[in-house]
Amino acid sequence: MHKRRNQEVLVVKVRDGMSRQVLTIGPAHTLRQAARMMSARRIGAAVVVDPEHAGIGILTERDILDSVAAGEDPDAELAAQHRTEDLTFASPEWTLEEAAAAMVKGGFRHLVVVEDHDVAGLLSMRDIVRCWTSAEAPSPQPATTSA
Repeated sequence: MHKRRNQEVLVVKVRDGMSRQVLTIGPAHTLRQAARMMSARRIGAAVVVDPEHAGIGILTERDILDSVAAGEDPDAELAAQHRTEDLTFASPEWTLEEAAAAMVKGGFRHLVVVEDHDVAGLLSMRDIVRCWTSAEAPSPQPATTSA
């Protein structure tokens, strides 16, 4: 789905929509600590990095919500116990359409963006919607007044 603006195809890349400032936490952070940091930054996910474990994981607001709903103590539960490690990674060069398709297929709302084996950013469904909405938003019309 390419957006048309003045008969030109507008292709937005993951690089253009992703958040470059990624919250990184360790596996020993409690869910409450993670929730506080995520809430303070108004974000829905944190990348979990464990220096003793290869690879990275992601902890999302849904993971925290599921734990609390199950009656688990957010002060005792650790990010390591609730992170997702089997991730789909996005390239900054993917189109937003490719990223959205991967999210729908995988049933998740966040993609870790990797470039040269390093985390380059995080892309959420909200980021995609924001980009698509601004790409489709009509130019503001001047207000009309009647005398």
